[in-house]
Amino acid sequence: MVGVGPGIGLAVAKRFVREGMSAGLIARSESTVKAAAEQLAGADVLPLTADVTDEAGLRSALDRIVEAYGVPEVVVYNAALIQSDRIGDLTAQQHRDAWAVNVVGAITTAAHLAPAMAERGSGSFLITGGMPLPKPDYASLSLGKAGVRALVTLLHQQYGAAGVHAASVTVSGGVGPGTGWEPDEIANHYWRLHQQSPADWIEEIVI
Repeated sequence: MVGVGPGIGLAVAKRFVREGMSAGLIARSESTVKAAAEQLAGADVLPLTADVTDEAGLRSALDRIVEAYGVPEVVVYNAALIQSDRIGDLTAQQHRDAWAVNVVGAITTAAHLAPAMAERGSGSFLITGGMPLPKPDYASLSLGKAGVRALVTLLHQQYGAAGVHAASVTVSGGVGPGTGWEPDEIANHYWRLHQQSPADWIEEIVI
């Protein structure tokens, strides 16, 4: 789980460990990943810190997870830079920074793990999507989530025939209790995607 902060990340981790899985947990801050691990007390988890924009650091954390648990059965990329901005508000560097979190970190994660999953012939690579329609007040996030959607399609084209299910859960609104986007309910969709047989694979669930 890359991006295991409170909300979707923690809920998805809980859903999968409830099925008896071990979990590698990655977050940018030590306090965040420790809090998540405490919420998963009793499960076999490995909490690690890494910034998804630091390619070497992210790859090192992923290697530690593979060393502990082997090639993962499921990878969830949940990191995102959620901020309100309109076209013209951000500098070019700020757009690159947002893209690095929202898309490039997912590319790095996939490039590091998907080939081994394909060699094994199975696995799920799931990404938290959003913005089914672009919103002018969330320009950088809209662009990032469009990139995620394209990335899922590319991963399916490259690795689907080898047995790797690439898909996204596209969340259409703000996540939280009482919002209509409850983290625990959202987490069930990740498990549903992971459980699909190849004949029933879909690339995106929009909720």
